[in-house]
Amino acid sequence: MSNHLKFFIDGAWVEPAIPVALDVIDPSTEEAYTQIALGSKADVDKAVAAAKAAFTAFSQWSHAERLALLKRILAEYENRYEDIAKAVSQEMGAPLAFARDAQAAAGHGHLKATIEAFEKYEFTEQRGSTLVVKEPIGVCALITPWNWPLNQITCKVGPAIAAGCTMVLKPSEIAPISGIIFAEVMEAAGTPKGVFNLVNGTGPDVGQVMAGHPDVDMVSFTGSTRAGIIVAKTAADTVKRVAQELGGKSPNIVLPDADFEKAVTDGVTTCFGNSGQSCDAPTRMLVPAARHEEALGIAKAAAEKLTTGDPRTEGVDLGPVVSQIQFDKIQRLIEAGIAEGATLVTGGPGRPENLNRGYYIRPTVFGNVTNDMTIAREEIFGPVLSILPYESEEQAIEIANDTPYGLAAYIQGELGHARKVAARLRAGSVYINGPDWDLFAPFGGYKQSGNGREYADWGIHDFLEIKGIVGHGA
Repeated sequence: MSNHLKFFIDGAWVEPAIPVALDVIDPSTEEAYTQIALGSKADVDKAVAAAKAAFTAFSQWSHAERLALLKRILAEYENRYEDIAKAVSQEMGAPLAFARDAQAAAGHGHLKATIEAFEKYEFTEQRGSTLVVKEPIGVCALITPWNWPLNQITCKVGPAIAAGCTMVLKPSEIAPISGIIFAEVMEAAGTPKGVFNLVNGTGPDVGQVMAGHPDVDMVSFTGSTRAGIIVAKTAADTVKRVAQELGGKSPNIVLPDADFEKAVTDGVTTCFGNSGQSCDAPTRMLVPAARHEEALGIAKAAAEKLTTGDPRTEGVDLGPVVSQIQFDKIQRLIEAGIAEGATLVTGGPGRPENLNRGYYIRPTVFGNVTNDMTIAREEIFGPVLSILPYESEEQAIEIANDTPYGLAAYIQGELGHARKVAARLRAGSVYINGPDWDLFAPFGGYKQSGNGREYADWGIHDFLEIKGIVGHGA
């Protein structure tokens, strides 16, 4: 029996207070394939009340008890791994191999990293006669996006469980089915009732209600900067903690001492991964002006090697973007790039050849981009790369930092040189020469890319309050 039209509240699958359904669209066909229930304030109140009631007991669970629960969650996640991958592929259009090897794998990796970090995490520290104690912050509202659904769910839920918090999760209503499966994972793992709750719904009707709820102690939000501002303003009335991971417009500086062909080729494929729908994608490639034309040739070849098509077809690199709204936005921004005078190297408006339905985007590369152009300022969230020439390293650093965002930055070049440049970039993460993904590195942004840090022990820290117990023996 499907739980798509139910919520998981207080350890049970329940009907919504007001029965309102929303079609879930397969972006490869533009057709609905299932429905979910949309929540309201009444559902949020019920879920928050369950989390609040559960907090007193769960916050006192021992380290060993919480660790055992996390290990059970990991085991049940592994049991549902293929279901999760297929759900992500259908709800957001990820090619099935990518859904298995990246999307579902990200959730699995975060659970493992949280467990490893938690096993050695210290919650107390003696400083002279003062005992410093880290305690769970309370009831947490977790609001997650559609572009990396399991990545964001697990890097919030896992650390919150480790910290001893209870929670209400609102996955994106655009890609909600993987979140429902994750709730089934939590149920199968024997999570105590009320510790984990799930309510589906829209941002205004559920997300904002959660953010402003007087019995919610913290909001952990991942999404657009525009939505993050609304969440923060809503949460401010109750002076709760808000941790946010928001938008990005990440620079990728190719230094003169880089392996140029590899750097440019890798920059294209990294930018276009997940159909360009990653907040930390390296969407602004900065290359030495003297090699700008060479970079355009390499980027064109790399982009045109990628296959865009049905996510269920073997060998497809890029699926559709997630929705009509995203498709229309990306088309508008591609048109803006052309209108503002950037050089269209490959791709452009419209769907790829032989794809007459589905939210497919032509992998697009622009050259001769200046940092005042719309395509260099706005987060596009599609397979669109802007290549900007620079005359000097100083200018490259200036261009890289000339953005309201600061989530990530990328550098290609000799390691010692690249680290010196990295020290001058205003970004929460800097990736040098295409490193392997590090699940123990802090992840989060400067400036309008948010606040707080996620992943492993960094994530656990965000769900804790600090208490000083001061005194000595009589």
